[in-house]
Amino acid sequence: MAMTAGPSPSRRRNVAITAEQAAVVFDLKLQGLSYRAIEAITAAPDGPTGGVRIAASSVCQLIKAEAARRVDPRVDEWRAIQIERLEGVLRDHKALRDAHWDRAMGTDEKAPEVTAALAVDRALNGISRTVEQESKILGIHVTKIEAQVTEVTQQDLEMQEIIAEAKAKVAAEEAALRGEARE
Repeated sequence: MAMTAGPSPSRRRNVAITAEQAAVVFDLKLQGLSYRAIEAITAAPDGPTGGVRIAASSVCQLIKAEAARRVDPRVDEWRAIQIERLEGVLRDHKALRDAHWDRAMGTDEKAPEVTAALAVDRALNGISRTVEQESKILGIHVTKIEAQVTEVTQQDLEMQEIIAEAKAKVAAEEAALRGEARE
C-alpha cells in the first residue's frame, strides 16, 4: 500500500464552506462586531453558521482573506471602519503627546517630569504604528522612518565650543612647528 503525503481526506477543509464562513464573518465585522462577538454568534445553534463555532483567531484570518479576495464596495466599508478606528487611536496618541509635552515643559505641575525627548519619542512611536497599520489596510507600501531625538543642553554646547577651540589651537601649533622644521 502506497503512502501519500498531506492531510487525510477527512481533515481537509471544504473550500466552499470556508468561503461561506468568510463571507458571513466579513458581513458581521462590517456591522461593527468584535472578533470575540463573532465567535460567540457563530457558536450559537441558531447562528449564521448553524452552530459551527469559528474561533476569534480564525475570524481574523477569514476577514483578511475575504477582504483581499473581494472586489466589492463592502471592502471599502470595512477599510473605512478600520481607518476610523485607527484615526481614533491617532487622536489618542496626539493627546498623549501633548500631555507629555506639557509635563516636559513644566506647564503641568501635577505630573512627574518627563523630558522633551521622551515626549517626542513616545508620540512618534505611537503615530508610526498607526500609520503602518493604515497602510496595511489600504494595501499601500510605506517606508519606515526612524527618528532619534538627542537632547542638547547648554553644557553640551559649551563643551563643543571648548573642543573646537582646542582643535584650532592644536592645528595652529602643528602648522607653526611644520613651518619651523622647513627653515
